[in-house]
Amino acid sequence: MITTRRTSLVESPLGILYGIGVGPGDPELLSIKGLRCLQQCPIVAYPAGINGQPGIAEQIVTPWLTSQRRLPLVFPYVQDTVTLQEAWQQAALTVWDALSQGHDVAFACEGDVSVYSTFTYLAETLLFLSPQAMIKRIPGISSPMAAAAALGMPLTYQRDRLAILPALQRLADLTDALAWADVVVLLKVSRVYSAVWQILQERNLLQTSCVVVRASTPQQQIYRNLEQYPTLKLPYFSLLMITQP
Repeated sequence: MITTRRTSLVESPLGILYGIGVGPGDPELLSIKGLRCLQQCPIVAYPAGINGQPGIAEQIVTPWLTSQRRLPLVFPYVQDTVTLQEAWQQAALTVWDALSQGHDVAFACEGDVSVYSTFTYLAETLLFLSPQAMIKRIPGISSPMAAAAALGMPLTYQRDRLAILPALQRLADLTDALAWADVVVLLKVSRVYSAVWQILQERNLLQTSCVVVRASTPQQQIYRNLEQYPTLKLPYFSLLMITQP
């Protein structure tokens, strides 16, 4: 529960926070609207990378930036709720400082701003702290769409039912999804890949399952027919697509 006191109303004109989905990795997958907004905003924010390395969103937008002020915001990769809320509040306060001075801020978010997005936490926390904040969202391409394109296949056909699951906390979530969905996409599957492989083997789904690593980037890798890949060592940004016959 966020307990920080709300900011009082200010009289000066406020800037607008734009959440921009910048796609899965390829800088050319940015929308024209998103690109225009990035280049027109005086401040471009994004999640800070780890160990001093640029993050994915920063890498995507860097080729398009010129003289904009860059604002990396820290969002730790942890599960502790208190630590996360403190990070969201600090990020929101940093953005509010710019907005309250009348500066527009473009927040570049990997993938789409509404799909398991860091921007959601930033926007919700900002509105709690400063209800008068103005926020606009520009959608982007999510990794399941980029992965399907990389595989050269549709994500869904006609009446297919699609399930997209974030990092699995319970394997039962996968079996539940397989009970009703025709296509299941598992995001960030690296940690549970071996266990998922066993489930797919039991259900005879290995031949119709694929793994895509870092979709749309120069580091992209594709593994089809997972029968021959029981022990893949996958990086964090890997997804697994299951198509039921």
